[in-house]
Amino acid sequence: MAKKNKDIFDKIMDWKIFGWFRPFYVKNKEMLLYLFFGVLTTAVSFVTAGISKVLLEQAGIGKGGVSTTSTVISWICAVTFAYITNRIWVFESEAEGKKAIISEAASFYGGRIFTLLVEMFMMWLGYSLLSFNYWVTKIVANVVVLILNYVISKLVVFRKK
Repeated sequence: MAKKNKDIFDKIMDWKIFGWFRPFYVKNKEMLLYLFFGVLTTAVSFVTAGISKVLLEQAGIGKGGVSTTSTVISWICAVTFAYITNRIWVFESEAEGKKAIISEAASFYGGRIFTLLVEMFMMWLGYSLLSFNYWVTKIVANVVVLILNYVISKLVVFRKK
């Protein structure tokens, strides 16, 4: 079996300053990178949700429309970012060829559609129906979605053949 090339994160962990952390990183690389990119994906989601929320409110859209539309917009941006980072760094996908990559992407987006529906329900319930703070509701929904997304990615989308 050929030795795998080091990615940028492996190279960073080779720096002396991270020597104490390297054994933990090697043992838990997938989970650490998933959490790292999960935070970045959440940032992408929040930024795009915030921008779309403001624009939709300025356009005179009601709470229900703002909640649903901003969630969909942020979802599209975040899922695309997540697929790319999960494929390359987190799960190190071995899918090659157009057919395999399209199948993998379809599976990834399909799983994310399920968690989009979970998030939309939570946003509708928390923000639109119960009038909880938009951002508190968004944070709670994103924690639930993050966990569900990892399980789906690990066990379905990027499982090693």
